[in-house]
Amino acid sequence: MTSPFAPLDWTVVALYLALLAATGWASSRRAARSAGDYFLAGRSVPAWLAAISVLATTQSAATFLGAPDNSFRGDLSYLGVVLASIAAALVVAHMLIPRFYAMRVSTVYELLEARFDRRAMRSAGAMFLIGRVFSDGARVYLAGIALSMIAFSRIDAASVLLACAGLVAASLVFTFRGGLKSVIWNDFVQFVIYAGSAVAVLVFLRASIPLDTGDLVAALRTAPGGVDKLRLFDVSTDLARPFTVLAMISGLLLLNIANAGLDQDTTQRLLASPDARTGARGLILSALVSVPVIAVFVAIGLLLHIYYERPDLMGVDRAAASSFAGEKVTIFMHYILTQLPAGLRGLVSVGVAAAAVSTVTSSLNSLSSVLVSDFYRPWREKRGAVPDRHFVMAGRWGMAGFALALFAAASVSLVWQRHSDMPLLEFALQVMIFAYAGLLGVYFVALFTRRGTAPSAIGGMIGGFATVLLLQPFLLGPGGFAFPYQLVIGTIVSAAITAIPRGKHVTAARARD
Repeated sequence: MTSPFAPLDWTVVALYLALLAATGWASSRRAARSAGDYFLAGRSVPAWLAAISVLATTQSAATFLGAPDNSFRGDLSYLGVVLASIAAALVVAHMLIPRFYAMRVSTVYELLEARFDRRAMRSAGAMFLIGRVFSDGARVYLAGIALSMIAFSRIDAASVLLACAGLVAASLVFTFRGGLKSVIWNDFVQFVIYAGSAVAVLVFLRASIPLDTGDLVAALRTAPGGVDKLRLFDVSTDLARPFTVLAMISGLLLLNIANAGLDQDTTQRLLASPDARTGARGLILSALVSVPVIAVFVAIGLLLHIYYERPDLMGVDRAAASSFAGEKVTIFMHYILTQLPAGLRGLVSVGVAAAAVSTVTSSLNSLSSVLVSDFYRPWREKRGAVPDRHFVMAGRWGMAGFALALFAAASVSLVWQRHSDMPLLEFALQVMIFAYAGLLGVYFVALFTRRGTAPSAIGGMIGGFATVLLLQPFLLGPGGFAFPYQLVIGTIVSAAITAIPRGKHVTAARARD
């Protein structure tokens, strides 16, 4: 493997840190004066900026490293299922966002307080807190692996955890003072770096392949074994495959609905817009822009297939290692470690860091928002009035606490992923569905039926979580259900439990009142 960073790489990293510091200073010169400013940026975020912020939040280091690996081993089917995110954005934009704005909520879980009672709202908030800590902890861990490999040329536990700690600490510094406004402008910078570094690698990789476009397409159409690497839709009915058309119209659609409409980490940006129409437009725009962004990473994987597995076309036989220091490594990471020149390797490592920092800053603010708005504020106001700035300070302390929690979750993920055979992209998505299953079932019952009570809603959340847990390979055995189908089953169980007792349906008019 190559040596650690060259001086030019460290120069790129230093410039990146200087840019982050400048962005953080510029976006937080005026400290947030109220909880509305701190958690919702004063509801002043335009649609284009909300779209980029949502995209930067959802495109993590797992996509950066996992999407190329997926297309290297398979085809374009992962890009094909991105259509599920567009359909989900349309559903959420027309059915949920207008309702959230009508109720003037700060978190999406306040809807359950109107439909059931405060116990249901707090249970949903708790489900989000637990699920988000573990899912973003997993993303921090995956980014920590990459940065440890690139910067230190080793991936022992100590090096990976050191990289994770650095990512979490940097994220906390850049969002601590300014709140969501700092997060959103930080997301903008991170997205430009993240996408720009991917495009730079794609251009460099394409220049190293001595084929014209026609020959390249033909080679991908007729890969060894008669495989068509350019197949966009996988019509298989195998329930162990996660990125098929069947998965797209079922579990992946549910996953994206949950992420766009029931996950405070995403919806917080949409609620920060001036009105429902602006928030809805931002969500739809983010889903549309995600297609070319993911296409870049998928294209990198296809070119890596030519680069490493078609010596007849490349004129040289290159061996692609599948491990590094005894641990598994994706094909893209192997390419970064062995083929990229100084400077570009630093830019790619900055791209991985940008993906991770954007995810963590968003997570810290949304986690603290739910903790303060749904738990701490109602408790504190019962004991007497306090200035609104009190809740800004509470939000900052909440973010500091969640920074420690994310690092702990990254440590747990290190043990979990190293003892599983799951690819990085599937691992990151798998962690997310534990909380989503329960939330989806409860919200479907709350929005579309007159059934359910607070106790049954709580039972539904627990039932959805437990169902997904029982469907895990370490309990069910190999060859079971892929994560989209686990989500479908968990959602059905959650909805069934929630709908057992009769309840009262809250109309849109009552919600506005």
